[in-house]
Amino acid sequence: MTVPSAAAPRAGHRLPAAGLLAVGLAAIGLASCHPSAPATPSTTEVVGPDDIAIGRHLVALSGCNDCHTAGYLEGEVPESQWLKGAPIGFKGPWGISYAANLRLSTASMSEDDWVTMAATRDGRPPMPWPSLKAMTDRERRALYRYIKSLGEPGEPAPQGLAPGVAARTPVVDMTPR
Repeated sequence: MTVPSAAAPRAGHRLPAAGLLAVGLAAIGLASCHPSAPATPSTTEVVGPDDIAIGRHLVALSGCNDCHTAGYLEGEVPESQWLKGAPIGFKGPWGISYAANLRLSTASMSEDDWVTMAATRDGRPPMPWPSLKAMTDRERRALYRYIKSLGEPGEPAPQGLAPGVAARTPVVDMTPR
C-alpha cells in the first residue's frame, strides 16, 4: 500500500496569488511583532562610485520602495516618484501604520539628525527598524543623500492611527490570528 506524502500537493488545491501575498505580509507582520535582539552594525562598507549611487543601491536592495512608493508592487514606477510614501495602511495590534514619505523626512531633518534617528528609532511595524540599525553610519548617510537627491518631496503620507480607529484608506490586516 502506498501512502501519499504529506508534502505532495493535492489536485485542485491552489492558493491564489492574492492569498500568497496576504500570507507573506502576515508573516512579515508577525516577525515585526516579535522582540528581537539589538542589531549589530555591519562592519563592511558598501563600495560604490559615490554616496548617491550607494544610497540608490541600498534602497533597491532593502526593498524600501515596496512600502514607501505608491504603486511599486503593481509595476514599474518612475524613479521620480520613489519614496513619497503610500496610502496603504498596515493594521495590527499597534493600530494602523503607514509608510512615511521619506523625502519629507529628509527635507525636514539635518543629515546628522536623520542618521541618528535611523540608528536609534523603534517605530511601528512593519518597518524593519533592526535592518536600518544594522547599517553603518556611512550607509545611512548614503541613504539620506540619495533620498535628498530625488527632489521635490510631495505630500505627507497618512498619519498612523491608534488601535480601534477606522482607516479611510486600503489596509493590509497583519493582526495575528
